[in-house]
Amino acid sequence: MSNITKDLSLFNELVEILINEESKSPVAERIDASKLYDTIDLSLDHSPMIDEEFKSLLSTILVSTPKTATNLFFNQLFGGRQSKAVLGDLLAVLLNNSMYTYKVAGPQVGIEQEIIRKSCDLVGYGSQSNGTFPTGGSMSNYMALVMARDAKDPSSRLDGVTEPMVIYTSKESHYSNAKNASFVGIGRNNIRYIEADSYGRMIPEKLEQQIKEDIENGGIPTYVNATAGTTVLGAFDPVDKIADITEKYNIWLHIDGAYCGSVLFSEKYKHLLKGVERSNSFSYNAHKMLGTPLTCSIILVKDKRHLYNSFSNDADYLYQTDGDDFNLGKTSFQCGRRNDALKFWTLWKSIGTNGLKKIVEKQFDLANVALNYIKNNSDYTLYSFDDSISICFNYKDIDPTVLCTALYEHQITVVGFGSFKENTFVRLVTINANNEQQDILNFFNVLEEFVAKNPKLSRIKEKSM
Repeated sequence: MSNITKDLSLFNELVEILINEESKSPVAERIDASKLYDTIDLSLDHSPMIDEEFKSLLSTILVSTPKTATNLFFNQLFGGRQSKAVLGDLLAVLLNNSMYTYKVAGPQVGIEQEIIRKSCDLVGYGSQSNGTFPTGGSMSNYMALVMARDAKDPSSRLDGVTEPMVIYTSKESHYSNAKNASFVGIGRNNIRYIEADSYGRMIPEKLEQQIKEDIENGGIPTYVNATAGTTVLGAFDPVDKIADITEKYNIWLHIDGAYCGSVLFSEKYKHLLKGVERSNSFSYNAHKMLGTPLTCSIILVKDKRHLYNSFSNDADYLYQTDGDDFNLGKTSFQCGRRNDALKFWTLWKSIGTNGLKKIVEKQFDLANVALNYIKNNSDYTLYSFDDSISICFNYKDIDPTVLCTALYEHQITVVGFGSFKENTFVRLVTINANNEQQDILNFFNVLEEFVAKNPKLSRIKEKSM
């Protein structure tokens, strides 16, 4: 038996252990960080570990790792497990192609380009559009900002930033915007954080007011980042109204749809992206709403020339055959790049666009279950709104930071907390489309039972929205 056959057999055994453990214990037993190295042997030694001990150790690591695919995991902006996507990811690992040239990726290039082409069609970008697969939503935002900088001042690619560029984003936008402003040479002090309304959406009038002020002061408005699904409330910035402003002042408009941009697959919810075709770039993460394994991020550009202008660099030792359209390293940030497209393609191909639509709409259905439960129970205070899969609430007058931490430490359920304006609350994310109505109701049941058994949890004084 070859080593790979033997190890794949071991893999199958470990998968069975993990699936059984997830069924019996949906929340992993927590290991205190200070005791981690004393609890599990993670040391690297000169001598090899024998097979049975190795299997036992791997089993221990698997069952001790937080379980993100179970019906009691609501903590992150990802969750669940789409089996056909897992299949694609496993095949990508075995193939071990890098996606920079057709010479080493072959048909995988076509798979990536087909996903990008179909995605551009859904956005409404047209025949000159294209895209690539970055390493995550933060990198998508970074690439968009680089292209915006270069479009505004092409000389910046050679001479660096010499103009007083200014960029704009909502106060509720992703934290990567601050890092990216630093990375591209524009500087964190040249970000303008625009006020959000009571639903967490950027206020277009405030944006235009700030742009006018910056122009009067000699600034060069360069880039606006709109968000399709803010991290806390899951809010959608009003793209159409923002596009009116960016077109008026000739500013690059990027839509960060890392969290909820996948609503473009649903006719029922695509209205939340109204005006998306007017943007210069758009990104979404298939590892969030669509349930592919991490990471699977896509950035799309209305005019593919910007990808080439900002990221192409000749390398004779690398690009030796085929044309630029098949050598994807010409439009990506990285050189060596793992195949993140195959897992999305195996999912999409196996269930069709209609299947992806059902995955997206299932999450809103689950969110509505949670909303209705909260609205019909006076012990809860609701902070979120319709058309969001982030359900924000407080239970009785219990401090949400204390409650979420206690639920995690006692292996009851994994859920996080968030803040908006002056309020902090529990944030339940219904992004796992494998859940059913009873799983959402069970979450509230285990929460209430836990509180009943722990009456001394810290209290807060509620504030109104």
